[in-house]
Amino acid sequence: MAQPGDGPNPTLGTTATVPKANTGAIISQIESLTPQEEPKLMSDGKFDADVIVIGAGPGGYVSAIKAAQLGASVICVEKSFLGGTCLNVGCIPSKVWIASVERLQHVRHAADLGVKIEGKVEPDFDAMKARVEKIVKTQRGGVEMLFKKNGVKHVQGFASFVDKNTIQVEKDGSKQTLRARNFIIAGGSSVMDLPIPGLKGGVKENIWTSDDSVFMPFIPKSVLVIGGGAVGVEFAYVFNGLGSKTTVVEMMPNLIPMFDEELGVELGRSFKKQGIEVICGAMVEKAEKTKDGWKCFVKVGGSVQEIEAQVVMIGVGRKANFEGMNVEKAGVRLGKRGIEVANDMMQTAAPNIYAVGDVIAKIQLAHVASMEGIVAAENCVHGPTRHMDYKAVPNCVYTIPEVASVGLTEAEARAAGHDVVVGKYRFLANGKAMANAETEGFAKVVAEKRYGEVLGLHIIGPHATDLIHEGVTAIKLEATLDYMTDTIHAHPTLAEPLLEAFESAAHGKSIHTL
Repeated sequence: MAQPGDGPNPTLGTTATVPKANTGAIISQIESLTPQEEPKLMSDGKFDADVIVIGAGPGGYVSAIKAAQLGASVICVEKSFLGGTCLNVGCIPSKVWIASVERLQHVRHAADLGVKIEGKVEPDFDAMKARVEKIVKTQRGGVEMLFKKNGVKHVQGFASFVDKNTIQVEKDGSKQTLRARNFIIAGGSSVMDLPIPGLKGGVKENIWTSDDSVFMPFIPKSVLVIGGGAVGVEFAYVFNGLGSKTTVVEMMPNLIPMFDEELGVELGRSFKKQGIEVICGAMVEKAEKTKDGWKCFVKVGGSVQEIEAQVVMIGVGRKANFEGMNVEKAGVRLGKRGIEVANDMMQTAAPNIYAVGDVIAKIQLAHVASMEGIVAAENCVHGPTRHMDYKAVPNCVYTIPEVASVGLTEAEARAAGHDVVVGKYRFLANGKAMANAETEGFAKVVAEKRYGEVLGLHIIGPHATDLIHEGVTAIKLEATLDYMTDTIHAHPTLAEPLLEAFESAAHGKSIHTL
C-alpha cells in the first residue's frame, strides 16, 4: 500500500474501496437514527485512520463525511463545538436574528398589505435569543448524528503536528497521539481586532465582535458598527430593527466594497430609509469611555465627527487559525494570511496534507470551504486529480434587501479587458415584488459583447441570495445571453427581473422596460 512521501500523489492505496450500494441498508439507515459503531481503524496498527481532519466547521465536517463515504476510515479533531464558526457564532445564528427582525418588520408594516394588527408590536428579546440557541444546538446535533451515521470518529481537543503523519491532541491537560496517511487542515478563522487607541475592554466594556453579537446580552440603545462589509451591514440591520440607534462607519467609499459598486450604493440608500446612519470614506481614529458607553472620533475627509454609542461593534473581517498547530514540522508552509496551498487540488507543500476553508485565507465563505473540503477528501482517497473551480462563487449578504453576486463586477470585467455590455432591471415594476410589497433593488447582468458570454450577475432585492444561483449556473456552464434570454421564466415570479436584465444586456432593452 502506498505510503505518504513515496511519491507526489499519496493515496489510500488499492485496499480502500467504495462500498457497493445496498438499497435495503440505505433505507434502513435513513429510517433509523441509532448511532453506528465507531469506525474500524487500520488493522496494521501503523495508522489510526486513513484521513484525519482538523476542524469541524463547514470545510472540516463536510470533508470528513465525504472521505468516509468514499470508504476511508476518518477521525475529525475539533477543539470546540461541531459546526465551527459558521454554525455556532456565524452564518446560522446571525441569520436567525435577521429572520426574527424581518418578521417583526413584516408585522409592523402589515397594514401595507391590508392586514390590521392591534396592540403594541415589539421584539421579545428573550424569546428571540432562545430561538437562536435552540437552532444552533439542533444543527450542532445534526452534525454529530451525521458523523455517527457515516462512521466518522470525533475527537475533541487541540491538534498540533509532530511530523507529516502524526499529530498530538490536547484536551484539559491530557494528550494523545494520532497517526494518519493523510490530513485535511480545516482550522477556520477567528474575529479580527482593531488597534483603535482607547477602545479597550472587550465584551465586558460593551465592545462586541460578531461572535459576541449573535448572543448579545441585551438590546443596545445605540450601536456604532465599525466595518460596512457583509458582517457589519448584517448586524446593523439587526440592531436597527430591534430598536437600536445604529451608525455604520466604512473606510471605503461605499458599503459592501467587495461587491459591484452599484449594489453598495443601493444598500446605502436603503439603510438610510430604514434609519441607519451610514458614513463611508471614514475611519475611527480613537475612542473614549463615557458614563453610558463610548465616544468615538470618526475622521471623514478633513474633519472629525464625534459619535456616542452604548455599544461599539467591530465587524471588519477574520484571521486564519493556525497558531500553535506547528504545521511547519509537517512540511506545511505559511503565507502572509494563512496556510499556503501549493495547487488547486488543496494540497500543501506536504503532499499528504491538504488545507481548506478560512485557514488558507483565499475566499472566506462557508460554501467555498465545503466545496474545497469535498475536493480535498476525494483527492485524499483517490489521489490528487480533482481541481477546485473558483470561477462561479456566489457571495451573499442577508440584509433586507438581500444582496448577492457571482462572477465579475462591471469594473473587474472592464479592467480585465472585456468589451462589456450591461443589462439592468429594477424589482419596482415586477408583479410578484409588488404583490409582496418588496420592490427595492435591481438585477444587473455583466456580459462579454462579442459572444455574449455571461461574466457576472449582481442582485440587490427580495430573495437575492436564492435567485443568484441562476447566475452561478450560467457562469459555470459558460452560458451566453442568447441561452439565458431563450430560457422561460415563470410568471409571476421574482426571477423575471433576471430575464429582463439578460434581455437588456442582449438587446439594449427588455420587453418590460419603460
